[in-house]
Amino acid sequence: MESITIESKPCENLVGFSTAQPGLFKRHQLLPVRDLKLLVRDYTPIAKNALTILINISSDQEVLANLAEDDAFLETLMVKITVSILTSSPCNDEEIGAYADNTDILKDVKEPIADDIAMLFANLAKSDKLSRLIALKRRTAESVSTSTMAIDQLMDCFVKGAEGALNKKANFDYLSYLFADLSKSEAGRAYFTTRQDYDGVVPVTKLTVFTEHESAVRRKGVASTIKNVAFEIPFHSTLLSEDEANLLPYVLLPITGPEEFSEEESVAMLPDLQLLSPDKQRDSDNSIIVTHLETLLLLTTTREGRDKMRAINVYPIIRECHLHVDDEDVREACDRLVQVLLRDEEGEEKPSQAQIEGTDPSSSDAIHVQQGSAQNDDEKVVELF
Repeated sequence: MESITIESKPCENLVGFSTAQPGLFKRHQLLPVRDLKLLVRDYTPIAKNALTILINISSDQEVLANLAEDDAFLETLMVKITVSILTSSPCNDEEIGAYADNTDILKDVKEPIADDIAMLFANLAKSDKLSRLIALKRRTAESVSTSTMAIDQLMDCFVKGAEGALNKKANFDYLSYLFADLSKSEAGRAYFTTRQDYDGVVPVTKLTVFTEHESAVRRKGVASTIKNVAFEIPFHSTLLSEDEANLLPYVLLPITGPEEFSEEESVAMLPDLQLLSPDKQRDSDNSIIVTHLETLLLLTTTREGRDKMRAINVYPIIRECHLHVDDEDVREACDRLVQVLLRDEEGEEKPSQAQIEGTDPSSSDAIHVQQGSAQNDDEKVVELF
């Protein structure tokens, strides 16, 4: 995903130059960038303009490196995005310092630029240096998280702050893009698949409930994070288990539409996918559907995953998705998944296509599958973030 940019308004002075002439901010060994990092601590209108400029110019690799490698600036962002949600606790000296001693700002603890900070975090995640967030310890953010780990605090902001629940001026949706980029690394996937001591929860399971959220940004980032986590093959049993992560219904529902299935087909499906309402719609973003299909393909890497999907009759859902989504990428992803689900298992006789589909194999409603073994389809899947 490309870096985020924010459109400027004519009255915002220098903000317009961040998109029209971003090179201006690189003069004198990035002196303007260093000044902007200080202005993020200032009064809200000034801080917002500074953040907007930094968001827009952070696609430049030199600027990105300067921002992502600055520990003090990273702490400033952490203070503002977490202390902003405190409802009653007074700020300590460290927090006051991060606001450049502008105590008037502290009167409004509902930080109005928290989402701008989330956007900047999403862009900073394009730098490998930001992976240190995973191991970064800091003071706890009261009323948000009891953890001393920065990544836990951001996760709790994202989960608890959906739809303005923590801050009416913020929804933290763009943190999902941060998680997606972090989950590309081995250390990031280790975090998302490890039960955390402070709350006893595996982080990726906090995200699955957002696969059908109204925010396309949140759905997209969550879908990509889940897909990247699915590269951890030893974790597949946890993802597939109904008593643990129970991932499948959260991935299948966004690609399921209002089509009716025969009783024979639906009886074996997961309970969450039976008797859906007539107004049920697939995700409106085809790229998200593709991501979920790729996640399912990754889960077929193991025999357990393939058997599970066959047992819960995933094929008819993929068939209808293939038929009703007029998008080449979606149809290609459906075809690749079907190739794996319908292929021969070593030492076993493959059931006929008609048996699996529950329909005439010559029907135009069927996805036609090449006979023989699939060619390592899962190895072709690449990470989007």
